[in-house]
Amino acid sequence: MAQQLSNQRIAWFNGKFMPEGQVMIPFRDRSWKYGDGAFDMTRTFEGAPFRLKEHIDRFYRSLRYLQIDPGLSPKEMVAHSEEVVARNEHLRPAIGDWWVGQRVSRGVDAVGDEGWDHTGPNVVIEVLPLPLAKRARLYKDGAEVITTTARRTAPSMLSPRAKTHNYLNLITADMEAKAQDKEAWSVLLDTEGHLAEGIGSNIFVVRDGAVSTPHARWVLPGVSRAMVIGLCGELAIDCQEADLDLYDAATADEIFMTSTSLCLCPVRSIGGRVLPGPLPGPVTRRLSEAYTREVGCDFVAQYLRHLS
Repeated sequence: MAQQLSNQRIAWFNGKFMPEGQVMIPFRDRSWKYGDGAFDMTRTFEGAPFRLKEHIDRFYRSLRYLQIDPGLSPKEMVAHSEEVVARNEHLRPAIGDWWVGQRVSRGVDAVGDEGWDHTGPNVVIEVLPLPLAKRARLYKDGAEVITTTARRTAPSMLSPRAKTHNYLNLITADMEAKAQDKEAWSVLLDTEGHLAEGIGSNIFVVRDGAVSTPHARWVLPGVSRAMVIGLCGELAIDCQEADLDLYDAATADEIFMTSTSLCLCPVRSIGGRVLPGPLPGPVTRRLSEAYTREVGCDFVAQYLRHLS
């Protein structure tokens, strides 16, 4: 039994470290019933969490937006997350690197006679393997992006800047894209017809050496997105937020996506249009190399090592 437990990933659940298989969320939890909760995720680079404080700060902004108090301070959430990573380090070499996630639900809708021991917010901190092998080809061939008819939820309805458990808007769009091409990555337009974001990814367009990305009010402001904007400043690459439409995508010299797990991923085509030039393009390559220096890990090489 001890050997069996030593091979299980450890999570933090409502104040205790335990094998993740022992984490039990009641079926009347509001996140299960309504998607009423928030989460955030970062990744590790050689076991070290990437900008964990920035991710936790964003997480707590999502929680404030939803008016959910997790019962922990941001500093405690960071400390527990670091401890979860440390307790799973002996398993990491076999898989490469982790996603590190924090999840908080509003809690249980109790009728009153069930005898729940805990009805307040349920809090989980977890790690799970990055899909390095599944995504490795993206760094060899580039991603194929399809824009969908499903539009991104407008800020006047539910702010996309909050990372909530209700992902159905993004999921149904991704299903639409994958019905056309099972390997495609979806990018939604906003309600005004401009490029918005994908499921867990931000998009950047390069033309004439300048970089543009959709306005933050329409998207989840990714931590990797912010890092790339900062790297553009360091490299003297013009970078701005802009209203980008399908014309901008069709006439781009380069397109790339950012996300915590992907870091910075070149796009091969969008809407069936193959982008001109080499892959990655020169601006994408410069930013990828700068990103590698910043995190101290050659993430492109890490993915490519997993090519089958």
